[in-house]
Amino acid sequence: MDSSKNFEKKIKIDNDLSNRHIDLDPNGYFIIKVDLDEKKIILEHFLNNINEEGYALDPETNEPIKCDTQSKRVSNEFFEGISAKQLGIMITEERNDLITRFDHALYLGRELQKAEECLYKKLPYMQD
Repeated sequence: MDSSKNFEKKIKIDNDLSNRHIDLDPNGYFIIKVDLDEKKIILEHFLNNINEEGYALDPETNEPIKCDTQSKRVSNEFFEGISAKQLGIMITEERNDLITRFDHALYLGRELQKAEECLYKKLPYMQD
């Protein structure tokens, strides 16, 4: 199989996997940012509750957390580093209580790698 067909197959597989259902992590979620000026990756952890329907709720208001909301929540934990590996160790070995789901850990690893690549290539980063 030539490389362009292989790449197309990879894109289809990745897109299909991105659209599968995964349960939210009851211990919270992370927002990843890249600060190109300070040359670091920032990782913020936010607490949430999960309701019976599987939606994330703000633990302070018990209201659903919406992705497109303009309100700013305060993070529970704040991490910063210069590599995906450094941050991965921080949240899995130094603080092993923030992630309870393997699919969540896998997602974070992929996103941290992507953030690191953007940092070193001086490109904007957008979390999936």
